Amino acid sequence: MKTMTDVPFEFEEVPDQTDVPFPTPSPAKSASALLVGMLLLMAGNGLQGSLIGIRAELEGFNTIWTGLTMTGYFAGFLLGAGVAFRSLSNVGHIRVFAALASTASTAALIHSVVVIPPVWVGMRFLTGLCMSGLYVVAESWLNDVSTAENRGRLLAGYMVISMGGFGAGQFLLGAADPAETTLFVVTSVLISMSLVPISLSTSSAPPVELPEPMKLREMIRDVPTGVVSMFLTGTSVGVLMGIGPVYATRVGLSPNGVAAFVGAAVLGSVVFQFPLGQLSDRVPRRGLMVAMTGTGTALALLLGLTTPGSITSMILMVALGGIAFPMYSLTVAFTNDWIPRSKMVGASTLLVRINGAGAVVGPLIATAAFVAAGESSFFPLLAITYGLLSTYLMWRILVKDAVPVERQRRWVPLPSRGSFAIHSIARRRRNEPRSE
Repeated sequence: MKTMTDVPFEFEEVPDQTDVPFPTPSPAKSASALLVGMLLLMAGNGLQGSLIGIRAELEGFNTIWTGLTMTGYFAGFLLGAGVAFRSLSNVGHIRVFAALASTASTAALIHSVVVIPPVWVGMRFLTGLCMSGLYVVAESWLNDVSTAENRGRLLAGYMVISMGGFGAGQFLLGAADPAETTLFVVTSVLISMSLVPISLSTSSAPPVELPEPMKLREMIRDVPTGVVSMFLTGTSVGVLMGIGPVYATRVGLSPNGVAAFVGAAVLGSVVFQFPLGQLSDRVPRRGLMVAMTGTGTALALLLGLTTPGSITSMILMVALGGIAFPMYSLTVAFTNDWIPRSKMVGASTLLVRINGAGAVVGPLIATAAFVAAGESSFFPLLAITYGLLSTYLMWRILVKDAVPVERQRRWVPLPSRGSFAIHSIARRRRNEPRSE
């Protein structure tokens, strides 16, 4: 009788596959996953931003606490990009994205179960910090998978999808009663689901490169117009998007009306971003920025005289959004006309912080104005902001010659809430600079 030990075993030799590379997806496939994730993320962020303003009013928060709650997001956003950028080199893109998305999703739910003003301020700060970091991860990855041939198209598509998702999120306000928890759950689901396409992407994580820094003192010396324009642009957007939902609620608009109010401004961003940006490559940029800010002043004054929620007011809001958001990318392009190519990325990261500082100050000023004069001060405050910027730009035109149009660097479409990573796309541009 044969035992098992008497039966010879024959092993089939398996070819060594350790050197077989994992299939690399095409840039288009990798970019598609990122864009789908960003669409979901921006929809959740857009819904939550307006929902917080409406719910704060429904819960009876006083003006100061409401203003601090809306400001918390921009304060967190100001700090989040730097935190995320440093974390990328330690744990990688996917882990950072997963951690931030999970935290932002949790923060959305906490709003619905702990309705206490100080907690809401903290959760909005945390949400802003997470969102800023999420943009850094997604945008740096998008920059890595793009090529010289498709970078412009991908960047344009990213801008449209980002702002389109943010606008679409507004219209989810009518899907449920803002006084209940449903919309906070929807926000949490959208933010969580944005993690899925990023996590399942088979492309390798891009390397992290820290840009050559540029100091604020240096930028004030070389490009003071860029500093002032970016700060006041951030102030105007902070007022419009941070306090806008609160204003719309206080003047009696329904949740759908609030969605239309904010969504109209976002629509204007998508419609006017490219025409104005392309025009800025053909004419002196400061002259165009004067025309835009002067128009913004007039639009804000007209909006103060129209009936909130009327067709006329919505058309004017589309036009105002078409002024407010493109000013960011025009200011970046203008600044790049005056600085060395080696410092373009560092300057852009500094401009992000200046814009963020303005976005923090804007809601705080609007809160003080609401306390002193009520919600009727909303549009006059925007008019004053644009008027100050327009006046400053006209003064700079009188005292400082412009860069010849043929020496201007190309405009790049950027969302007004740009991050460190997206500006690396602007790294390769022509011409060495001057001093403004």
